[in-house]
Parts: sequence; C-alpha cells; structure tokens
Amino acid sequence: MEGFDWYGTVFLPFIVFASRVGDVSLGTMRIILTARGKRNLAPLLGFLEVLIWIVVVSRLIAHTRTPFAFLGYAAGFALGNFIGIYIEEWFAIGYVIVRVILPKRGEELFATLRKEGFGVTIFDGWGSQGPVKLIFTVVRRKDLRRVISIIQSISPTSFFSVEDVRIAHAGVFPRGTAEKK
Repeated sequence: MEGFDWYGTVFLPFIVFASRVGDVSLGTMRIILTARGKRNLAPLLGFLEVLIWIVVVSRLIAHTRTPFAFLGYAAGFALGNFIGIYIEEWFAIGYVIVRVILPKRGEELFATLRKEGFGVTIFDGWGSQGPVKLIFTVVRRKDLRRVISIIQSISPTSFFSVEDVRIAHAGVFPRGTAEKK
C-alpha cells in the first residue's frame, strides 16, 4: 500500500466530517437560540461557525483528490444538524407555554401545579361537549417533562399544547424567577 493516499482518502475526509459536524451544530444552535430571543450568544456562535467553515472549505478545495472528502462534508452536515438540535434540547434554554383543556379534574391539576411551585392561570370555558377548564402555565423548558407528567397523572386524556415563548418576565417559577429581557 505504498501508493495509497492516506491524507486524501482517510485523514482529510475525517477532518472535514468532524469539522462540519462542529460548525453545523453551532449553526443549528445559533438559529434556534436566535428564534428564542437569545441574541447575546448568537454572534459568538456565528463567528465560530463561519471560522470553522472557511478553514474546512479552504482545505477541501486545496487538497481534495478523492470524492471521500465531499462525502465527509455532506455526512458532517447531516450529523451536525442532528447534534445541534440534541445539544440545544439538552440545555433546554428558554420558556414554553402549556395550555391544558380538561372537562374534569381541572381544579385538581391547578392545585397540584401550584403546589409544585408553577405559576398557573385557570379559566372556565365551554368546549364542543360541554363545560371545560382551561389551564395556562409558562414554564422553563427544563421543567416541561415534569409538567407533562403531572398533567398525564391527573388527567391522561386531557388535551394540551405546548408553544415556545420568546420572552418571559416576572412570572412564578419553581426555584427561581423568570428571566428579564
């Protein structure tokens, strides 16, 4: 294997792949954070993302002798998207609003969420099949699983929806206060 091009066939494609995973993960996180109103970190992530991209593309263009580096580039892009989303979900930055509609046990859910330290608002409403309770709560994304677990333990068939909140100010949150912006 004297004539085998280790650099062009193995090393460069691997470096391109790993670098692309890094820069696309940063880019994915930057976009998600920007959409959630976290604009302070986005420029730094963008700087690092573009710096990595420029270095990788310049190496790719200057030294590619085989298609393996291009395959590494494409595979790194795909995996980078997945990893960026996973990292952002792991950090669970920001807030969500949870809306619950229950025909029964609304007061029990309201009381349980309050007891757990969540700020909760309850309304009387009328659904397609009669009277309902509407419960709204804004929670940190890291607390969402706990809130969903509480909802499902009290009323497994209740309807609920979850949406991102760009900014939350002066609410009631367990172990802390809402972020001011």
